[in-house]
Amino acid sequence: MIDLREPIYQWGQRVCAAVDLVNDGSHPGVPADALLAAAGTEGEIVNVGHHADSNTPVYLVEFAGETVVGCFEEELVPAQGG
Repeated sequence: MIDLREPIYQWGQRVCAAVDLVNDGSHPGVPADALLAAAGTEGEIVNVGHHADSNTPVYLVEFAGETVVGCFEEELVPAQGG
């Protein structure tokens, strides 16, 4: 069994995309590989869960008040002042 890794970010925390986040097919109606949030775009964590197979944290981040993207920790950095 894989040990559950505790999340480093919390619900409601402001974060920024560390890399360009593109559609991996999980956003219907959006072309594959379309840019969802550019590196540096600020967002807010709206939910924290865990990837079932690896038990790593997965964060649902709302960017620009409309686009919600599932992100791993390495795809995020803390926002300035947050």
